[in-house]
Amino acid sequence: MQTLSLKPHWFWWIVAGLLMATMSFTWQAMAQNASSSVLVLNIEGVIGPATKDYFGRGLDKAHEQGSELVIVELDTPGGLVDTTRDVIREMLNADIPVVMYVFPSGARAASAGTYLLYGSHVAAMAPSTHLGSATPIQMGGGLSVSDDSEEDNSAEKSDGEGGAMERKVMEDAVSFIRSLAERHGRNADWAEEAVRDAVNLTANQALEQNVIDVVARDVDDLLTQINGMTVIMERGDYTLSTDNLTIERFDPDWRTQILSLITNPNIAYFLMVLGFYGLIYELASPGSLFPGTIGIICLLLALFAFQVLPINYAGLALIVVGLALIVGEALMPSFGVLGVGGIVAFVLGSVMLMDAEYLAISVPLIVGVALVSGGLMLWTLMRFATLRHRQVHTGAEQLIGADAIALEDFDTNGHVRLHGERWNAVSDVPVKQGDQLTVKRLEGLTVYVSPH
Repeated sequence: MQTLSLKPHWFWWIVAGLLMATMSFTWQAMAQNASSSVLVLNIEGVIGPATKDYFGRGLDKAHEQGSELVIVELDTPGGLVDTTRDVIREMLNADIPVVMYVFPSGARAASAGTYLLYGSHVAAMAPSTHLGSATPIQMGGGLSVSDDSEEDNSAEKSDGEGGAMERKVMEDAVSFIRSLAERHGRNADWAEEAVRDAVNLTANQALEQNVIDVVARDVDDLLTQINGMTVIMERGDYTLSTDNLTIERFDPDWRTQILSLITNPNIAYFLMVLGFYGLIYELASPGSLFPGTIGIICLLLALFAFQVLPINYAGLALIVVGLALIVGEALMPSFGVLGVGGIVAFVLGSVMLMDAEYLAISVPLIVGVALVSGGLMLWTLMRFATLRHRQVHTGAEQLIGADAIALEDFDTNGHVRLHGERWNAVSDVPVKQGDQLTVKRLEGLTVYVSPH
């Protein structure tokens, strides 16, 4: 009797596949270790909440892929103090060295950018760039740092409570930037001068005065110059090795761009106004749904932006009161009293809302929204004025002056047809059947008429 024998060929195929997959993963890991990388970020524009989010994700990405170095190409006019401090805190506590590189030529590291340079493990600049003007500016809802040299602490400033607050802010900024300079062995005296007097330096001047470490034409030149440099990390001294590093870029993605858009003061301001009017329209015309939905979304986005932006709450309150008065004028006409007061409050609140140099709301936008609101108020007033002179179309008042037809001959009392209905009628003169009559007044169910 012949016995049937089955050979498990499928088992050997699975083993071979697993071995090939293991060898592939091992080869990829070896290739990744053999070819280390440097991650290049790009920070351009005002330092704000979107910058912090982007920089943090960049450090996480560099850590995940095992990058040896992070280079940040920097070009900024300034930004928020709180955000700048957060970025520097992440940089100082990072496991990977961070190079702040003012690039390309013509770029600047003004105000907040100067703090970032002093806080970096390696400070570098491209030719024809500059830094400085790190004087902090007091705002209604927070602080920013600005490169406007006209904002100084001259003797003309108040010596009262406001002056004391400005001195506290100034001394805090000086201590902060000096501590960064001393940590990395850079020129602390010039750093203090940049904060107190808003002075500036070109790239070559900064290198000569030990403000930065390197002046490099591009990233390749930068990597060549910093090879073998010793930097101070949180865990101690660390020597950079930049030979044969693969350059990888992590440019701002859609998330950063959307966050930057929403936290733009002009966009946040417009979203607030649009959301307010959307809700008002929905309340005035229940069931429309679309205006109310858009209004809620816009208001939520505006509130998110205001949460991360340094706003003046007195200005925000004035804006809300102003919009409420303008809507009140539309609903309860007061011949312009509520409307004019609302526009004044709205404009003042808009100007006060965010008064930092790089976070201020555009004046043309404020004027445009105020004109639209004023136009809406004017249209409402004209509409109500027109309605006052229009003939009444509903109620008993509409019968006065209406035409009626006599249904019979009568000298004093009789009946007429009015608006398709039979009415009791009283006339001072005799009336013939079919005569055209005009209603003079109304008493109960009786109309007083006279011939045309």
